[in-house]
Amino acid sequence: MLRQNTLDVTILEPRQKHPTIFARFDQLTEGEDLTIVNDHDPKPLYYQLLGERGDIFTWEYLEQGPEWWRVRIAKKSTGSETLGQIAAKDLRKAKIFKKYGLDFCCGGKKTVRQACEEKGLDTTRIERELQQVDQVRDAGAIPYDQWDPAFLADYIVNTHHAYVKKNLPDILTYAQKVLRVHGSRHPELLALCQGVEQVAVELTDHLEKEENFLFPYIKTLSAAAKGNTPRVEPPAGALANPIHRMEIEHESVGNYLAAIRTLTKDYTLPEDACATYTLLYGMLDEFENDLHLHVHLENNILFPKALEWEQQL
Repeated sequence: MLRQNTLDVTILEPRQKHPTIFARFDQLTEGEDLTIVNDHDPKPLYYQLLGERGDIFTWEYLEQGPEWWRVRIAKKSTGSETLGQIAAKDLRKAKIFKKYGLDFCCGGKKTVRQACEEKGLDTTRIERELQQVDQVRDAGAIPYDQWDPAFLADYIVNTHHAYVKKNLPDILTYAQKVLRVHGSRHPELLALCQGVEQVAVELTDHLEKEENFLFPYIKTLSAAAKGNTPRVEPPAGALANPIHRMEIEHESVGNYLAAIRTLTKDYTLPEDACATYTLLYGMLDEFENDLHLHVHLENNILFPKALEWEQQL
């Protein structure tokens, strides 16, 4: 017979109630619960617990007055949702990840706790900020995760691929020019220019493979799933291998841009920066931000949906 973990807070002095509850909650392991008994609604405790411990518990009323209130507080099993999955459901949360330098696109398969521990960040603080986002309605949020994969693939090509093709040649030209003019005084510009050149080579090949093979195949799967074309019989692993390669290439390009950001100290301009120098840093910063969303839409939304549909077919 399982032992019930119950705390009757009515027998405690008022100043001891919340500290005692917090102490008992902190002793819980993941999946365990504590039932508190009170003579009034303990809702203020809920907000205090949320504020000081973050979104790591569930709150279930077992009895709601008029004489007694019983609430079961269970410690959540963490580690289920990854950064990428969280951002896929609500892109506003990606801004919090970016604020703390947590990679939700290329490195999006880590949990919040894992990512925070690797960077030495306060997990509770970040979980609390994520919870606060849930409490604010955002009517303007774009529901990428609800889009049909074929539509999302076209959107990525027409928006993010087009952005890369339009801006990357200019960024490369400006990087080479700034290196010629300022390279003798700023030796880090050589590595910056080499990084941009490598990004250009890798992304040009990468976009071509997505547009000529991967995305058309995903659109074929989408049409077959909806009954608009004859049912397809994809060979085993037809999508898994190319998607894995695309994810590796995403990570490679992301690493080059992260190295450039480090080299430039978050795009901090030197005192002798000219107009082209300033433009280059601004375009690189914008390019990296666009790439984060671009990769997020593929790694965390399009690719998982496509793999799921391939399995169904």
